[in-house]
Amino acid sequence: MLEYGNGVGQVAGGSGGNSGSSVDVGASLAQMVNDSAQTISTMPPATLLAGLVIIVLGLFVLKRVL
Repeated sequence: MLEYGNGVGQVAGGSGGNSGSSVDVGASLAQMVNDSAQTISTMPPATLLAGLVIIVLGLFVLKRVL
């Protein structure tokens, strides 16, 4: 592989460095939103309810502190 100029980056799946490519911030943000929506949509109702209760209690505590 080295004689063709690919080196470690090609063999290790790109872990050898960034190879000069730029990061698409918009695509990263869209993927983050998509992954979050997928995770929330696959949660059981009890977990969603527990998360909602924790968020509401956290807001009450935050209101008392401020």
